[in-house]
Amino acid sequence: MPEKMERDRAALDALCSETVLAHVAAFVEGQAIAMPTAFGVFDDRIVIHGSTGSRWMRALQEHEASVSITRATGLVVARSMFESSMWYRSAVVFGRFSPVPTEEHDSLLTRFTERLLPGRSAETRPSTRKEIAATMLLAMPTERWSLRVSEDMPDDEPSDVAGDAWAGVIQLGQSVTGVLPAPDLRPGIEAPGSVAAFARAPHGLL
Repeated sequence: MPEKMERDRAALDALCSETVLAHVAAFVEGQAIAMPTAFGVFDDRIVIHGSTGSRWMRALQEHEASVSITRATGLVVARSMFESSMWYRSAVVFGRFSPVPTEEHDSLLTRFTERLLPGRSAETRPSTRKEIAATMLLAMPTERWSLRVSEDMPDDEPSDVAGDAWAGVIQLGQSVTGVLPAPDLRPGIEAPGSVAAFARAPHGLL
């Protein structure tokens, strides 16, 4: 379905800004795997993070990989099961991950935190050198990519349209459904500004 292909780079950037979850696929030790992980796009690079002891993270530096990013925004309810589908925007980025340069590591780790929860880095203690040293940041250039967009109404046969079955789209959205304090949180400590703002804002990060 070539009509679903989208070649506008701005559309890719918009998709990446609306979700923090990606799946990274690669061959690791002879086995095909797809790992879900948080990501961000910084300076035209997809950036992921993990433990320096992660075999998966180390293996990504040795092989070509692909990153899949998807937002499902609706269920297309057609008059037949055959024509039923989904509304979605889905991109796959191809390339190889490499370590983020040392001089960028600390600042990019902060930017990554802010990507997930804006304002949070100012509310916590600074990371220790040990914590920073234990965190690996990998980056892949966003140069080779494919983006598909499906946002059509049901395309039913005329004979089905003439029938009595309902057809349309159930729109899907994501919002914060609750904020749960940690069980060991001391009494009197309220949710900080970053959490309160995130909970109020309409968004769909997953």
